[in-house]
Amino acid sequence: MLKVLVRTLVASALVASTAFAVHAQDYPVKTVRVLIPWPPGGSNDIVGRLVAQKLSENLKQQFVVDNRGGASGTIGSDVLARSEPDGYTIMIHSATHVANAHLYKKLPYDTLKDFAGITTLARQVGMLIVHPSLPAKSMKEFIALAKARPNQIVYASSGNGSYVHLAMAMVGSMANLKMTHVPYKGGGPAVISIISGETQAMLATIGSVLTQVKGGKLRPLAVSSDDRVKQFPDLPTLAESGVPGYEFTAWIGAFAPARTQPAIVNKLNAELRKVLADAGVAQKLSAQTLDPMPMSPEQFAKRLKSDYDKYARLMKEAGATMD
Repeated sequence: MLKVLVRTLVASALVASTAFAVHAQDYPVKTVRVLIPWPPGGSNDIVGRLVAQKLSENLKQQFVVDNRGGASGTIGSDVLARSEPDGYTIMIHSATHVANAHLYKKLPYDTLKDFAGITTLARQVGMLIVHPSLPAKSMKEFIALAKARPNQIVYASSGNGSYVHLAMAMVGSMANLKMTHVPYKGGGPAVISIISGETQAMLATIGSVLTQVKGGKLRPLAVSSDDRVKQFPDLPTLAESGVPGYEFTAWIGAFAPARTQPAIVNKLNAELRKVLADAGVAQKLSAQTLDPMPMSPEQFAKRLKSDYDKYARLMKEAGATMD
């Protein structure tokens, strides 16, 4: 009797395993919802729509974008966390996802436990820019000026605890500078504040200030990556121009709900890698000053934990919280 029971259980397990494998092999068999927890028009939305279009073409199923903006991405993240872990709801989100865990006192989900990272999609590099009237034409001159004028350099950000805020706070910490932070409700108003002279500096993602830099309304001093960017080959990194060891880039990535079958996560990872390897996609990302950034699910999980810890430290140093 026991042997019969064991054989039955083993057979059932094999059938279930085979069914899962077939399901993953055939996936997707219906429309996939692509949550973007931001309003239309930003980098997350641009990348999400580009990826959804290519996945629809390659897999012969519709990947439909669903913008669920609000509360720095936490509303859309909550929708994903509550979704069925069947691969038919995924999310395109940025590094703000891990920052929110330390910015908000209480979230309706666990940032690390309630999501399965599929892959990073694109790297976002920051650029330290200043108003043209500021007497600093290089990063070294900016550092000297900030040290000579403690708390008089006013820098803008897209919000308390945002990448833009923390990236500049990290410059201040590593270069031993005392500056004054003014948060705005979004990157657009922050950029306008520098152009108008209300503030003097900002470390923004390149794509958000590209037009103003090319138009001469803002002066670029350095980039936040550990290597120079191809769109501005003559612009030095912060690390090579007065802030040794500095590197702080953001990313945009793809997520599924936790407990999604590994086979489906791996299939999505493979398909997204194909999308990122497409020359047309790479060209469109480059036009937004974004670099393709494929990772395995395991690599992404390590990056999420590393950034989670990094943001915790930076939030504490900057004193950034949200009620």
